Amino acid sequence: MKAKTGFRLRALGDEFILVGESVEQVNFNKMITMNQTAAYLWREVEKLPDFDAGTMAQLLTDEYEVSYEQALTDAKSTIETWQEAGIIE
Repeated sequence: MKAKTGFRLRALGDEFILVGESVEQVNFNKMITMNQTAAYLWREVEKLPDFDAGTMAQLLTDEYEVSYEQALTDAKSTIETWQEAGIIE
């Protein structure tokens, strides 16, 4: 998978929103919000040519005190959410 281009992550209080920078990316029916952990993952994976749940789990274990098993579960859930939102391909 890879992050779709054309989005910018912006801080909004304690959360983050992902904003489409072009008309093609804008869907006014859906706002993509992220907590700090999801925003960290987004910033990291958008730098990569591709990623999978294992890549994201490794990023989580490198940054946070979490087991790989829990990180992998969380990564899979995040990927599912991002796929539904249409921000990864």
